Amino acid sequence: MIAAKTSSLLLDVKNVTVTFGGLNAVDGARLALEDNQLLGFIGPNGAGKTTLMRAIIGMLTPSSGQIILDGQDISSRRLVDRINLGMALAQQIIKPLKDMTLLDNVALAAGSGKLLSPIKAMIHRSRQHEQDIAHGLLTEVGLADAIYKYPAELPLGFLKRLEVARALARQPKVLLLDEPLAGLSIKEAEDMADLIMGLPCKGRGVILIEHNLSQVRRICKTLYVQNNGRPLAFGATEDVLEKREVQMAYLGKSE
Repeated sequence: MIAAKTSSLLLDVKNVTVTFGGLNAVDGARLALEDNQLLGFIGPNGAGKTTLMRAIIGMLTPSSGQIILDGQDISSRRLVDRINLGMALAQQIIKPLKDMTLLDNVALAAGSGKLLSPIKAMIHRSRQHEQDIAHGLLTEVGLADAIYKYPAELPLGFLKRLEVARALARQPKVLLLDEPLAGLSIKEAEDMADLIMGLPCKGRGVILIEHNLSQVRRICKTLYVQNNGRPLAFGATEDVLEKREVQMAYLGKSE
């Protein structure tokens, strides 16, 4: 049912199963992410989207299957190892460091791989390089005018962009976005989707886990659908959305 291209793959998820208490929360998930690709990932509530995302990033250990990052099997690697190898996650529930400006939040993320303690890295060495990176990333996500603001001073839409900038600071090959449009107004969601559309580039692919189907449909050329923990469809977005089983499971249509 699911066929993936084999060229220029950054991420290959092969028959991944995650079991809790004898029940399969994810059952045989199969998807592939190519270089410079934006892949939409949808499914109804309870489809196991977050569970699969956590298995990919290393927050959960799959019961079976393989996760291949840029040709390397990382199925048994720890979360920190996967991050260092080129994965990053922008989470739905945003937890910025409230006592730091946006600039320092992103600079801390940019320098976190240089020492075992990123906070010591910020204290004991020049921060100029990391701050330059942070300034550039905050500008890229549309926050150039708020770099010296604190998180508590800003609305949710700005914090969502901050979360993306912090994830980008690790220079990931694979960027996972967990419902970045959740809680935003129609205009904010559209603007955020426009930003996300520009994130894939040479050396980086993006997986967008999202419930806002109208925006996913608009910006994602390729779509993976999961239902009840199982892969339902994977392919060109319009082709996938025309499938009867997808419409029944996700859109609530029978015809």
